[in-house]
Amino acid sequence: MINPVIQRELFSILRTRKALAMLVAMSVAFSLIVLLRWPTDGRVDLSGMRSQQVFRVFSYTLLAGVLFVVPAFPAVSFIQEKNKGTLALLLNSPLSSASIFNGKLIGSLLFALLLLLTSLPAAAACYAMGGIDLYSQLGLLYVVLLTCIVQYTTLALLISTFVQSTDAAVRMTYAAVFAFGILGTGPYYLLQGETGLLSLIAWWLRAASPLTVVMDLVGHGDVGSLALMTEGSTLAEYLLLSIVSSLAFVAFTISRLNHRLFDRAKSKGKVTDDRQVMARGFRRLFFLVDPQRRKSGIPFYANPIMVKEFRTRKFGRIHWLLRLVAVCAVMSLLLTFAATTGVVDWGVKTIGGFMVLLQIILVVLITPSLASGLISAERESGGWELLRMTPMSPMKIVRGKLLSVIWTVGLILLATVPGYVVMIYIQPAMWLQVYMVMICLVLAAIYTVCVAAAVGSFFQRTATATTTCYIVLIVLFLGPLLIWMGRDAPFSHDTVEAALSINPTGAALSIIEAPGFEIYELVPGAWWVSGILALAALICLGCQVWRISRPV
Repeated sequence: MINPVIQRELFSILRTRKALAMLVAMSVAFSLIVLLRWPTDGRVDLSGMRSQQVFRVFSYTLLAGVLFVVPAFPAVSFIQEKNKGTLALLLNSPLSSASIFNGKLIGSLLFALLLLLTSLPAAAACYAMGGIDLYSQLGLLYVVLLTCIVQYTTLALLISTFVQSTDAAVRMTYAAVFAFGILGTGPYYLLQGETGLLSLIAWWLRAASPLTVVMDLVGHGDVGSLALMTEGSTLAEYLLLSIVSSLAFVAFTISRLNHRLFDRAKSKGKVTDDRQVMARGFRRLFFLVDPQRRKSGIPFYANPIMVKEFRTRKFGRIHWLLRLVAVCAVMSLLLTFAATTGVVDWGVKTIGGFMVLLQIILVVLITPSLASGLISAERESGGWELLRMTPMSPMKIVRGKLLSVIWTVGLILLATVPGYVVMIYIQPAMWLQVYMVMICLVLAAIYTVCVAAAVGSFFQRTATATTTCYIVLIVLFLGPLLIWMGRDAPFSHDTVEAALSINPTGAALSIIEAPGFEIYELVPGAWWVSGILALAALICLGCQVWRISRPV
């Protein structure tokens, strides 16, 4: 007997416009990658160099699609059932917890397989061009991607059982994908060549990332090795870790699928001002910002919508922001310390490039979760109608919401300033480069906030708005870097320069003279493009707010 949850899960995904858009976008992207380098004359490239160039861009694009598209649907699977009240019905049905989970898992995997099938024509074209081995390259690529799909789908389903809202599920899932899939490779490059427990842990974190295996398959395994002896492929270790982790995620998720999911005891809490005098003095001495202290009234000069956003959004509260700022500041100082003390032989410019990428990743990861729901969350909860009945104009409402996000993102950018200050202290001649890099990062933050807010305003569901914002921003920021990886083959210098001008990331990397970016002249062109796109996004946001604010 076929599990009924499989059909229900798969059809519910396929009926959404988002799924159709993803399938079409992936098909068009893979086709364009091959067509850009398909031979137009009767000569054949016997060396296979052209097909290898296309295969590299194709592999990275396919990996990006797997990492950032596939987990979006299973991430909200259980929390949507819970919010709709159907999860309790499923748990009371004759189906066991394992059957329910298997139905969810298989339904999500079938949609992921559809995404992979859209890449088969492009893969066949790469193979037809010659120079690519069917088993050791193309076949292993799909084995790695299938394993990656299973791993991150089970992880997304596990996260879906812990969160209380769909947008939180999407946010935490993408954070986990960034951490395990991309950021996990960072400690190895900082500690390579060293011995000890930390170096061993860093090596296994690198082995757990699918990016490392794909780089080995396309011939980029020695990138960042600092001329050290290559340690070989981590394919076997990655397959082992992904299989073991997937089984652990499956077992843990099935154990949680019971009625205890609905029994969440909440602490009644205790306000600091209601404690004894000694306790209040102790907390005010050791807490810069006390989250349990009673908040003061809203001053007359503050935008009440901005204050409301800070006080009702958990992540927007100041004690969480200070913790995030502290972590970012420590990371930037550690990177600068590693470069200036000779822990790694990269130089200040390379470390500066890593700091730029760190800031951009943080902005792209955090901004959609804050800005995408500014309008959609109010429309979904019915709060937008209440805001319309207040004396405040729609412009003041939107301004307060945007300011709440801009302050948050601004604090994240300021957190890495100490690293740049140390960099200038070590090399005073770099002050102008650092100044221009900071301009690029400020533009990147404004650009990201405007685009995320504009995209999110067109949706009535917060989860859909958040997922779409993540995909749009990942395409805008990661797409140019994928084109940069194919520089000179298959993409020309002018094409790469035009792609890097879409957002300020490439301009910041070229200013800091990061390896591979120093040959591109992106300033001030990238600044103008970013400013125009941000202004266009603000205009779209204003038009959408005006439309939904009109009397019905």
